[in-house]
Amino acid sequence: INDLVYNGYGPEVVRTVEDMQAFDIYDVLAELAYGSEPKTRSARVSGFKYKNRVWLSQFSANVAEVILAIVSEFEVDGTRALENPQIFRTSKVMRAGGLDVLKTAGKANEIIVEAKRRIFAA
Repeated sequence: INDLVYNGYGPEVVRTVEDMQAFDIYDVLAELAYGSEPKTRSARVSGFKYKNRVWLSQFSANVAEVILAIVSEFEVDGTRALENPQIFRTSKVMRAGGLDVLKTAGKANEIIVEAKRRIFAA
């Protein structure tokens, strides 16, 4: 694996070679660089939901639903989904109320950054 990276192959190639499609690139790189135990995207989402019940409870039910919809997009497409400027146009996030609902809780960008941090900490 180190030879792949050294020879210019990116993390996507490593993920494919190592059969890590269920893992986010973050976990692929963390395992490669630091030897840390990778978590699947699904495990991260489950951990997020469990560990952040109190944090989510500070928001209205509608805002929490939008946050959870955003987190569910991570489960499908990982970091790429979170960094996609079109995330608020996905069907799950739109059904939950999207950006308009998220803005009712304060600065939407700050909430999203905090949710991202919490996903990777889960």
